[in-house]
Amino acid sequence: MSQLEPILEPVVEAAGFKLVRLRLMGGKRKTLQVMAERTDGTMNVEDCAGLSRALSEFLEQEEAIEGDYLLEVSSPGIDRPLTRISDFARWSGHEAKIELGAPLDGRKRFNGLLLGLDGSDVVIECQGRRLTFPFRAIAEAKLVLTEKLIAEDLKARKAQDNSIVRNAHGEH
Repeated sequence: MSQLEPILEPVVEAAGFKLVRLRLMGGKRKTLQVMAERTDGTMNVEDCAGLSRALSEFLEQEEAIEGDYLLEVSSPGIDRPLTRISDFARWSGHEAKIELGAPLDGRKRFNGLLLGLDGSDVVIECQGRRLTFPFRAIAEAKLVLTEKLIAEDLKARKAQDNSIVRNAHGEH
């Protein structure tokens, strides 16, 4: 978790988005990567541009980052990272890659079907075994691109397009 997250998350939320991941990388020339989405899970090019402008104005005004930096704003994509504990419940039923900070039974990397949460532990089915990891033990996790995930994404996009069309015609 970046020390910039508590500073930038309110800016992201004020612009109408939810922060998915924030990374500051590099040495002399830094890159600030901001991954965000609307509350309905969408994020288009215009959204990225608008959020980029809002963050740029804030960062310049507050001088939050020393030296030169490059700001990259993007959507999480279909095979999104799982960064919050709620992501593991939201994406239950989909395949995920999980990397632990420290090995468990000699392994750090696991691929399996997300089964959701058990309290604050993440539960997956991996090679026919049910495995449970404390959320804090997970270094990195992301969804695996599958036919099921693509189908769900297309269905959500179609629903959003239909909603936009209805609103354009004055329907609610």
